[in-house]
Amino acid sequence: MASLWSGRFEKDMDETVKLFNASISFDQRLYNEDIDGSIAHVKMLAEQNIMSNDESKEIIEGLEIIRKGISSGDIAFNVDDEDIHMAIESRLIEEIGDVGKKLHTARSRNDQCQVDLRMYLKKEIVEIKEALYYLESVILEKAQKYNSSITIGFTHMQHAQPITLGFMFMAYFQMFKRDIERLTDTYERMDMCPLGACALAGTTLPIDRHKTAELLGFSAPTENAMDSVSDRDYSLEFLSNASISMMHLSRWAEEFVWWNSSEFSYIAIDDSYCTGSSIMPQKKNPDMAELLRGKVGRVYGDMMQLFTVMKGTPLAYNKDFQEDKESLFDAIDTWKSSILIFANMLEKTEFRMDQIEKQLKKGFLNATDIAEHFAKQGIPFREAHSIVGQMVKTCENKNCDFEELTDEELKKIDVRISKELLGDISIKACVNARVSFGGTAPKEVKRQIMVANAWLNEI
Repeated sequence: MASLWSGRFEKDMDETVKLFNASISFDQRLYNEDIDGSIAHVKMLAEQNIMSNDESKEIIEGLEIIRKGISSGDIAFNVDDEDIHMAIESRLIEEIGDVGKKLHTARSRNDQCQVDLRMYLKKEIVEIKEALYYLESVILEKAQKYNSSITIGFTHMQHAQPITLGFMFMAYFQMFKRDIERLTDTYERMDMCPLGACALAGTTLPIDRHKTAELLGFSAPTENAMDSVSDRDYSLEFLSNASISMMHLSRWAEEFVWWNSSEFSYIAIDDSYCTGSSIMPQKKNPDMAELLRGKVGRVYGDMMQLFTVMKGTPLAYNKDFQEDKESLFDAIDTWKSSILIFANMLEKTEFRMDQIEKQLKKGFLNATDIAEHFAKQGIPFREAHSIVGQMVKTCENKNCDFEELTDEELKKIDVRISKELLGDISIKACVNARVSFGGTAPKEVKRQIMVANAWLNEI
């Protein structure tokens, strides 16, 4: 089959060059977007009297026949098709004859592939946001269930302060909320139609790019034709968003691996999200959490691949840009599936409060609360910090808790303190007292959940 651009050439492409050059193996997933873009394009051409209404109608009917054939599997692609754009145009000409040759009037593959990819990515952003909404709804359900359940907050992987599980869940809620907001921003920035930019400089034909943008659901046409065919910022921005969000999933997956270990035993993951060992019959491995943790490296690689492709490309279009799709498609598929797997695993995971409660007496979790309590009694905080540090040292020497220190031992540390001054320093009292805005007190976490629910219901 002669290529659609063969007029300039005396020889066909070498077979190895065809294989190296072709993108049909991966860009065929854009066929719906390519056909939608072509339909909008010929409608505009007819409105502008660049082709007749009958020609436009015949082309659209032919394109719909091709769409049906691709969807049903009756149309298969091969390396001679080169890319999805040429594959569809070639079959259109075969289907309806010479009138099909008018389809490519006032456009180039340079702007065609751009409009296809933008439409595809817009659709995928909507689906990924829906997956993130689902994850956020699961997080809110868990936050409500465990709103008052006390666990251990860590810094440097050491016991730090008592918190509620609801508070921890709401911390992750905020991470994924930002992911959704970043996707929304990216969508708005990329919602510009490049079709009609042609190769790089526009066209002499009287096209209406605003009409094409309207027909394809874009907010407006892109402003500069050269930038339109050269820009891949929207893909890079999407890949950056994907990388940040996958990092969030990976951080939580890491905690799942810890919590599932025998040393922690904080959670019980549903069997359907674990695997066993081929040799050790007792094992129940958190493989989904580990695999999610590993998937982030794949998406980081996708992002860096495209950054590397773009770094040395001059204006305007370069064949390098064909390398923008495989990494993007891989990141889309990986991110979307990772969100759904994690959300379902989270929904089916329960916290073992009996095991967590055994750990609450370790690590002097209420030390900071005692220092703050002393500060409220008029002792400068830096002095209070030192006093509590000495109390910890005394407790470690005696192998006891703060509550077990005697008045005599406290007076030896500082004459200003006593058991009466300590007041209620139970873990529960410490958690309930942290009512500052954004704090861990159950009352404050309920407010956070209420605000989060309102936000989720509005979007």
